[in-house]
Amino acid sequence: MKIGVNLPNYGPEASPDHLVEWARRIESAGYHYVMLSDHVAITPEVQNLFPAPFYDPLTTLAYLAAATDRIGLGTTVTILPYRHPVHTARVVANIDRFSNGRMTFGAAAGWAAREFAVLGVPYHRRGAISDEYLAAMKACWADEVASFDGEHVSFRQIHTGPLPVQRPGPPVWVGGHSYGALRRAVRFGDAWHPTSVSGDWLLGVGLPALRRVADDEARPVPALAPRIKLRLTGRALSNARVLGEGSLAQIRDDLALLAEAGAQSVILDPTYPGEHREQGRTERDIELLEMFVNEVIDVKSGDLL
Repeated sequence: MKIGVNLPNYGPEASPDHLVEWARRIESAGYHYVMLSDHVAITPEVQNLFPAPFYDPLTTLAYLAAATDRIGLGTTVTILPYRHPVHTARVVANIDRFSNGRMTFGAAAGWAAREFAVLGVPYHRRGAISDEYLAAMKACWADEVASFDGEHVSFRQIHTGPLPVQRPGPPVWVGGHSYGALRRAVRFGDAWHPTSVSGDWLLGVGLPALRRVADDEARPVPALAPRIKLRLTGRALSNARVLGEGSLAQIRDDLALLAEAGAQSVILDPTYPGEHREQGRTERDIELLEMFVNEVIDVKSGDLL
């Protein structure tokens, strides 16, 4: 089980120097991934949760590719309808080239209705657009010259190089918890990437639903690669909590649950919507992550300590 970190690319402490420090120290601690979230237009509904400045994830990952050596790079998650799929496919392939095959493409349909309005994208069609855009991106990664016909995007005989290092393309992790998201994960994803869920929901609702969708689609069940909180509390929390929150013993139990459930990768998320990242927060988060690999999990093997 590989372990990664959702790096906060927003808020008062976000800066080029801090982003590089995050990535290098996470890499030095032995983590397998550093991943970034996505917003394009910081509308009031986004600002309340993820305050500006908000660094673009794809631009930032290209920057971090040159500042790191071996850690995996990725998005958790890119909002598919926000960008034309030919452009997104090209940028992701470029980052995979710059990093020598370290890119993972996390993707979802999005939630911020006002952000969709700013970008002129129909919010109520975001699911269908996301499905088509993922298919178009995969076509661009697969061949030097690609064509695609769809309702929302069509193109003929475009030259797509440089192709990504990873063939037939970077791994795709599909986020979301709805039926449409699960079907998208089964049809287009290498992994399902649920975020901020409880263990009871994951085992009792999410994974059984994913298996049913895979059976209906006559396709393999994608791997499990969740993003969970990393919120260490001074005492154990009640059962009404999401994975990754609570005492050290509870978080250790959560990781054991995910390993037992067959999780291929787990992304730890030290960010909390609406909580300001005041001066010194970055250092405290990094120190917690460094402690975590010494007291909870051996990141090289994925085994709990």
